[in-house]
Amino acid sequence: MVDVADTTKTESDTEKKETVLFSLPEQVMPDMWLTDYDSLYYNNTHEFWEPPVDRHLLANLTRRNAQHGGIIQSRANMAASRYVSGGMSVQETEAAFINLVQFGDVALLKIRSGFRQVLRLFPLPSYRTRCTNDGGALVLERNNQVKRYKARDVIWVRQYDPVQQIYGCPDYLGGLQAALLNEDATLFRRKYYLNGAHMGFILYSTDPNLDPKDEDNIKKKIQESKGVGNFQSLFVNIPGGSEKGMQIIPVGNFESKDEFMNVKNVSAQDVLNAHRFPPGLAGIIPANNAGLGDPTKYDGVYFKNETKPLILKMRDAVAQDNEINPKLALEFDLES
Repeated sequence: MVDVADTTKTESDTEKKETVLFSLPEQVMPDMWLTDYDSLYYNNTHEFWEPPVDRHLLANLTRRNAQHGGIIQSRANMAASRYVSGGMSVQETEAAFINLVQFGDVALLKIRSGFRQVLRLFPLPSYRTRCTNDGGALVLERNNQVKRYKARDVIWVRQYDPVQQIYGCPDYLGGLQAALLNEDATLFRRKYYLNGAHMGFILYSTDPNLDPKDEDNIKKKIQESKGVGNFQSLFVNIPGGSEKGMQIIPVGNFESKDEFMNVKNVSAQDVLNAHRFPPGLAGIIPANNAGLGDPTKYDGVYFKNETKPLILKMRDAVAQDNEINPKLALEFDLES
């Protein structure tokens, strides 16, 4: 038999030993729908197919990762620099390739004369352009307004997606997580420095004679000396407390272990791999004296394997339209 005193003691000990849970485990990929899809959703309100991958994310990603944004622009520049003549200006051709690389597709609008003859082509912004049920295009505008174009007025250029054929698919999706991890590491490092002392701390005092007003002033100064929303510091006064009555155990140290550089380098390399882009053309600083090789050779190989197929995709999509006359056909310099 257990008496009341023993029972109370047992319950008290149990409460003291109870584990404190700070947070639930976070999923590595909480938004699996961004890259894991097998069908498209049809928007009955405006009558168009929703894109398979969130276009807002694809648009913002170029501004959130240095390597990814630079490579998107570089790939478009490499293709547009080969443009000779046709139904678009040089600037419009560059815009068409940026849309094609960044979003996986671009819709080229046929600009017609009063006699319904095609005069030139204009790339619609892929960020706001949607494919309608009949193969036409719809552009989302302000105030919930839309602009519709019939299928005969639009030429779609798509990077092939084996899952669906309504939209194209960006060829760099495998590097999405690496690009976001690179951004997370950069933001953490910024807070690391903006924090001032680079790390929160516990100011520990055992002085029983510490004046309450002085204690409040110390707390106020600690709070004011750190960046808002970053690492937090704590002041504790325990009269008569032991030296090791309270300790802090660090869970990570970016400064001594240099994990920041490892994360940045590995994630940057993953982004380059996702685009199949040579480090020698990406402005990467070589880590050793051997360098990154001859950039001219890299440029020739990359043109043959990546840029030329992208150009042919754009050129052939326009050439196959029976309303495009020879003057509007896109001509490129395809010599290596």
